[in-house]
Amino acid sequence: MEYAARLQTLLAHRIGLWDVVAEAKREGSSDGAIRDHAGNDLVGLIESLPELAVIGFNGGTAERIGLKALGPHGERYQIVRLPSSSPAHTLPYAEKIRSWQGMCAWVTTPRT
Repeated sequence: MEYAARLQTLLAHRIGLWDVVAEAKREGSSDGAIRDHAGNDLVGLIESLPELAVIGFNGGTAERIGLKALGPHGERYQIVRLPSSSPAHTLPYAEKIRSWQGMCAWVTTPRT
């Protein structure tokens, strides 16, 4: 799927993607190697989204950094830890799909 089509699909289903890390130092591609990171303003983001009900984190590192950034603000939301979508992650693809499909209950019907 082309990038523009991916964005349109996300928007149609009212899904937002936001990286918890704005910038960081890291050797290699592993999220576990992230050092000296600067986080994005997650609290500012969630406060601007009054209908937000669930926050899904793409992998354990994102969850750890994201929950720390949210602090007590995160208690108002359903938090879902999803397996990393990275192809380097060792979880079998079928298990990743099952976990990610669990988010379907939170996704809205596409807007036309």
